[in-house]
Amino acid sequence: MPSHVFADRPAQPPERGPVDALISQTRRLRGEVDAVRREAGADGADPTGRWQRALCDLAVHQLNDLHGHLAQLREGPPRTDRPLDGPARPEPGPGSLLSRVGSAEWNLLTDEASWSGELYQILGRDPAAPPLSLDELPSLVHPEDQPLLTAMVTDCLVDGKPIDGEFRVVRADGSTRQVHMMGEPVLAADGSTASMWAVLRDVSELRRSQQAVRESRDSLRQERHLAQTEHRLAVELQEAVLPPWHGSLGFPRGGPAGLDLAARYLPSSSSALIGGDWYDAMELTDGRTLLSVGDLTGHGVTVTSGMAMLLGALRGMAAAGTRPAAALGLLNHLLDATVQPALGSAVCGVYDPDRRVLTWAQAGHPAPLLFREGTGRALTPPDGVLLGALSGAEYAHTEEALRPGDLLLLHTDGLVPRRSRDAATSRLLALAPEFAEAKTAQDCVRRAVEEFGVAPREDDACLLVARVDA
Repeated sequence: MPSHVFADRPAQPPERGPVDALISQTRRLRGEVDAVRREAGADGADPTGRWQRALCDLAVHQLNDLHGHLAQLREGPPRTDRPLDGPARPEPGPGSLLSRVGSAEWNLLTDEASWSGELYQILGRDPAAPPLSLDELPSLVHPEDQPLLTAMVTDCLVDGKPIDGEFRVVRADGSTRQVHMMGEPVLAADGSTASMWAVLRDVSELRRSQQAVRESRDSLRQERHLAQTEHRLAVELQEAVLPPWHGSLGFPRGGPAGLDLAARYLPSSSSALIGGDWYDAMELTDGRTLLSVGDLTGHGVTVTSGMAMLLGALRGMAAAGTRPAAALGLLNHLLDATVQPALGSAVCGVYDPDRRVLTWAQAGHPAPLLFREGTGRALTPPDGVLLGALSGAEYAHTEEALRPGDLLLLHTDGLVPRRSRDAATSRLLALAPEFAEAKTAQDCVRRAVEEFGVAPREDDACLLVARVDA
């Protein structure tokens, strides 16, 4: 079997036309992949972006190497004698992954060895130095990988097994390179092993780029897992705190006197995380009913837990007889005193069924809408700033006398995009004739959801409807 290194007649390069065409296609594809990488963005905090850029980097590097290998194919086989004269071949550019491909042959009959010039560069050896024998080759290998190389060479020479493995090479300058080696025994006429040839490839940059892809992929998976966990926790917390999202509100003793109540929570269509919106209706011991809606800015478990804190505090204050304006002042102090400051808005009202009067206050929140005899209007809001916006803020309250058949609609401001909040009020008020014909509060909520439940929303939203019994 002829030597793989010392052929009697050198192989001729293939036709230049097809190879040139492949080189052009590779160059064009490399530019297109690089453009995709630039579009992936440069935000290092985004796990998805990091993963996309890592994959694009790997693809660009591999295309660079393909371009280089095709160029070598066009130029023909490299010289296998070590370069004694003339300048050394230049180092590959930083975009290369496979870098160089070197070859070697060790003749077992004459104890001669031959290395290509590329192999000297891969192993960091002086081109003027003689090539190392198979016994000397492990001296260049990292101590932890020397047994692996020895085993591969032994299997090849003794059992005729092909070599296909990787090991680390410690170069003279102290740098470490990852080398992939492939080789086979060359048999003599009598079937004995006459020599061994091998092709060695520097895959250091390839392995580093692949590791970057794996790390970015693992980071993306972890980010998604955390997001899913956070979403699940936020949903469970919200479901534990808020009344049921669908159907009429349930009460332990059949519900408050004089009111038909229904509500609905509408999740955001642009975020997978639960927000800080809430609605609440609670029958107090004196027969009055607490009505409230609110919104704590942000999304996720932290915001949902903050919403639960505010809602629990508001219920406790209402049960203790605190008036709505004073309750909002205390909620403002509570947000102002938290470790992680936040902003929120709220409407807090107490309905007295004996007097048919709603006493209410607001903190930077849309006013309740009152529907009566087929028409609707927004209630005039008393003074009140956002919760958490101003230390020591004071809130005012006002009273609204209601009539049998009146309908109150309280909502948070995530029904429509922020730029269309005024339009949301107009659309709700336009439903007044349909509300007048509705038989229950739940019918009114259902109609409002039909109006706003399909359109994309930037934020979560809540609706609470209270109809005064006739």
